[in-house]
Amino acid sequence: MGGTIRMIGIDIGGKVRADVLRTVIIIFMALLVIRLFQLQLFHREEYGKQSEQNSVRPVVQIPIRGYIYDRHGELLVDNHPSYSVVIIPNDFDMCNVSTVAKVLGIDTSSIKEKIENGRRRSRFAPVKVARDVNFETIARIEELHSSLPGVSYEVEVKRVYPDSLRGSHLFGYLKEISEAQLLQYGSYYEPGDVIGYTGIEEAYETYLRGEKGYRFYSVNSLGQTVGAYDNGLRDIPPREGSDLFLSIDVSLQEFAEKLLQGRRGAIVAMDPQNGEILALASAPDYDPGIFSGATPPSLWRSLTQDESRPLFNRATLGTYPPGSTFKMVLALAALQDHLIDPNKKIFCPGEFRFGNRVFKDHGAHGWVNLTEAIEKSCNVYFYQLALKVGLDRLNKFGQLVGFGQPTGIDVGEEKSGILPSEQLFDRLYGKGKWTKGFLVSLGIGQGEISVTPVQMAVYASILANGGTYVQPHVVLFIRDKVSKKLIALSPRYKKLPIAPEALSVVREGMRLVVSGPGGTGHAAAVRGIEIAGKTGTAQNPHGKDHAWFVGFAPFDNPKIAVAVIIENAGFGGTQAAPLAGALIEQYLKRGAQPVQYDAVVRSAAQVPATNGNSPVRDTNVAQFSPLSNLLQENPVTTRKSH
Repeated sequence: MGGTIRMIGIDIGGKVRADVLRTVIIIFMALLVIRLFQLQLFHREEYGKQSEQNSVRPVVQIPIRGYIYDRHGELLVDNHPSYSVVIIPNDFDMCNVSTVAKVLGIDTSSIKEKIENGRRRSRFAPVKVARDVNFETIARIEELHSSLPGVSYEVEVKRVYPDSLRGSHLFGYLKEISEAQLLQYGSYYEPGDVIGYTGIEEAYETYLRGEKGYRFYSVNSLGQTVGAYDNGLRDIPPREGSDLFLSIDVSLQEFAEKLLQGRRGAIVAMDPQNGEILALASAPDYDPGIFSGATPPSLWRSLTQDESRPLFNRATLGTYPPGSTFKMVLALAALQDHLIDPNKKIFCPGEFRFGNRVFKDHGAHGWVNLTEAIEKSCNVYFYQLALKVGLDRLNKFGQLVGFGQPTGIDVGEEKSGILPSEQLFDRLYGKGKWTKGFLVSLGIGQGEISVTPVQMAVYASILANGGTYVQPHVVLFIRDKVSKKLIALSPRYKKLPIAPEALSVVREGMRLVVSGPGGTGHAAAVRGIEIAGKTGTAQNPHGKDHAWFVGFAPFDNPKIAVAVIIENAGFGGTQAAPLAGALIEQYLKRGAQPVQYDAVVRSAAQVPATNGNSPVRDTNVAQFSPLSNLLQENPVTTRKSH
């Protein structure tokens, strides 16, 4: 009986398990059918796109970079075709690295590194292994095409610059993007892309670069290209970069660069009425064309290790004590707050005693009033004036004319310089541990104070235009080649709280510097042009003094303001003043030519300047007079290029 019962139990248990298994299978099949139904009904488009992406390969089309013109429509920065060799990691046999390296004349390790870096991002994306390759090399690559799968070439553009000027610190240069920048700038850039590194190329990168396009190719299961996808109907054409029209006067820029040949220093010239930079030169400089193609590492090292620092833009990054050019700040502060009578004379014996120290002058000037003290650059007068003005007022008026802060000029990075304050001295020397002897030195622009040449050009402009701060700018407007629209840039203006009477006295002193009997700036004089200016000799603890000159002309209706700094040259009156005078003569006697705008530009959208670091906050829309030949879609004037 027990055996019978056991047999029945076994049969019943087996049936139950079979039923359970059958039920599980039915449920699983039902779920599978439901899931397939969901995929077909609700996710068909999504998975269709994924399938399509797996069979389609996008190839980037680099846009033509925007052109750069001067204020009269003369082409300054052009584009020429250039060949680059690329490798698609998925299609390339690494056994062929040595063959490619031999053809290109570069080492295998460089190619391997680039391929591996590219493979980590995408094994199907082309990796640029050589740039600016000559036609003979491209022909050789074509000959070996069948034996070098995955190797091809692209036609790109490279920058070409005029023969007659460098403009290196103005234009800046393009360089292959670094790994750090790839992380910084997001998904737009790929390894091998070039990007603006300094100057206008950097400041206006997003305008100049344009937008990439894409060609789509069908690929097989092995990842090999088999033809254009959808007959090219899905391709996206690249969007050309926008053109820039600069405020630069190409002839004046050329002349400024020639004046600096064989010297270390900078020249900045601007229109004091509207902030347009007419010339911006720094020396030593370099040929920007060397960066337009492949730059040998040895050349890059020689530039970066050169003790004369040719890559360094002295116009915006160089900081120097202002020397006696700072005396006008003290004069304005004293006159504004009625601390002095400008006609009252003091006696200058050639030195000033303060405590146990003796502060020297460059001569005994006898009895001088304020305008005569500016004319003769009398240190004794300004030693005493600094003590009357005090550190707080000095700091306030220094800030007012733009010292100690960036100007907002749109050519990339700039330095703020140093404007002394009580907080600065407390930090440097300890609270209450510094004496008024520091203030005496500041009276002649020495000590803990430094400025840039572009700040000095703005300072000269304020004195020229009657007390209005105008933001310096290099770009006048941007032309979008796709929409055909013009975008006019509006610089920032601010009327400063400086009494006209105070400005009048200081301006008269500056006029006497150049044309007065005791003036220190006679070397800047030009027959037929009344120039106002101020010389400066900035002490340099590391070598010979630096020479300064700041000024403007014509005196009654200023059209140009200049700042000239020559490093280690000595006296500003003999070294910097002649260069400033020559530059002013070149511009005014040739005929200052304002840009002629028409109604198209006046009605163009106003946008803020690229660099928004200007200290000015109260702004007015820039008033432009009519435009002429700049509006031609294809400007007719071009320069022979290299």
